[in-house]
Amino acid sequence: MRAWLILAAIVLAVALLPLAGSNYFLRLATTVCMYAVLAQSWNFIGGLAGYPSFATAAFFGLGAYASAILLANGAPLPVAWAGAGLVAVAFAALIGGAILHLRGHYFAIASLIVAEMLRELVNSMPDFTGGGKGMNLPILRISVAAEAQFFFYAMLGLAAVCAATAIVVHRNKLGFGLRCIQQNEDAANMLGVNTYAYKTAALSLSAVYVGIAGAIYASWVKYIEPPDVFDVLLALKPMVMVLLGGLGTIFGPAIGAVLLLAFEELVSRNFLTIHAAALGIIIVVLILFLPNGLLSTLRSWMPHKEQAT
Repeated sequence: MRAWLILAAIVLAVALLPLAGSNYFLRLATTVCMYAVLAQSWNFIGGLAGYPSFATAAFFGLGAYASAILLANGAPLPVAWAGAGLVAVAFAALIGGAILHLRGHYFAIASLIVAEMLRELVNSMPDFTGGGKGMNLPILRISVAAEAQFFFYAMLGLAAVCAATAIVVHRNKLGFGLRCIQQNEDAANMLGVNTYAYKTAALSLSAVYVGIAGAIYASWVKYIEPPDVFDVLLALKPMVMVLLGGLGTIFGPAIGAVLLLAFEELVSRNFLTIHAAALGIIIVVLILFLPNGLLSTLRSWMPHKEQAT
């Protein structure tokens, strides 16, 4: 119950931001919500099951292109976004059969290749996807301010649903089974846990919301190309955010999203020419001093309290 109250309070507080912020501030808040979706989604397979997936970029790009193609063929915006989520989850279930029997760095490498494979596939079909030239998406016929608020609330709503799913998963049999797989997959198998089904469910959960986030992002920026939506950073950042906030926790990924975007903005403002290197150094230092994330560190300071969410 406490987790639901915390989620409701956070969503309500964030939903009031448009009343006090500029469009620039609203853009940052929209990006934080998108980062939270990516991190929370990765937490299902990486944080709970312990499988280091690099497929987030693949699901994001697939959702962006699925939505763009649907919109180009006359589909309404909600249908295009929902279709992007369905395509992403179907693709995750499909590739799960091919790569989920691998473990550790073998699985990580296999998942990393998926995004590159999709990028080349998109590049090879210029008549269907625009190829390397990318695709333009329809422009909403509303004011700039209304459009900024529309995409902010769309991304906030998706982040809230994703966090609600995380609460449900952490509290039910699926979350317990995934934690068993993380501790000892062979033992979990011997105890009767259907590890393949559980891992496939986790990979599918890590895909569906990322696919929709890719679709919303595509409509938000109005133009997509393979290097943008299949960027390898989209696979790395969710891991960093979860490690910063708290691996396997409910609200750790959202905290990590806020921290990472704050660091990105701080570094890009003060170290523009070397911002990538400076950001990397800061992230390494944070991970060294917060190896289990902020929530786990706070939990260690309060041993008498109940386990933090």
